[in-house]
Amino acid sequence: MYTRVLVPVDGSDVAAAVIPFIVGIAGPLDFEVTLLRVIHPVPPLGVDGPAYFNEEDVAARHAEAAAYLAGLAGTLEARGLRVRTLVRRGEPAREILAAATEARADLIAMATHGRTGATRVLLGSVAEDVLRHADVPVFLLRQTEKELARRQRELEAR
Repeated sequence: MYTRVLVPVDGSDVAAAVIPFIVGIAGPLDFEVTLLRVIHPVPPLGVDGPAYFNEEDVAARHAEAAAYLAGLAGTLEARGLRVRTLVRRGEPAREILAAATEARADLIAMATHGRTGATRVLLGSVAEDVLRHADVPVFLLRQTEKELARRQRELEAR
């Protein structure tokens, strides 16, 4: 029986598409939901000659991620769910797996971006890495921007 679910979100509408699924099952099954946002480090940029460095503002990015999660958590809590939030920094798949262990999750639920072809080769698949290496079951919801837009049009037409 599942009691704790980890829900990784990246701030995109595609990633958040798994939230309605979680609302539908977490309440009746009394899951504890841990919302996770992983901050992928920005590689430093430097130029030889007059110094130019693009330094990542880690504190600002962490605060932005925490605020995003707080908004989602508030929505879930208003529906009676028990919610925790967690912000981690690092390579997304590795941090999702570590967070699942830390949160003692017995299920990971996440949306995939549905990328294919060259885009998938260039950007990789976090969902695939998580699925391949997770010690707990992984629920994947395939979602694309196009599907989200279609669903939004259907909702507006009602």
